[in-house]
Amino acid sequence: MDTPDLATAYWFTSSRSANNGDCVECAYLPDLVAVRDSKDRSGPTLTFAPPSWAAFAAAPPTR
Repeated sequence: MDTPDLATAYWFTSSRSANNGDCVECAYLPDLVAVRDSKDRSGPTLTFAPPSWAAFAAAPPTR
């Protein structure tokens, strides 16, 4: 898989994120969803196929 160009990606945090800094940021790309740690924006990024990300986002929370 090629490394996606994230230089111009629009990153956002969830509207459900608390303002305590423990957040992830997401960016929707044409064929991927990218996720990174909001505290380490130059660190590693995970990428997911849109159907996989949708399934994750729709799953009920676990405790």
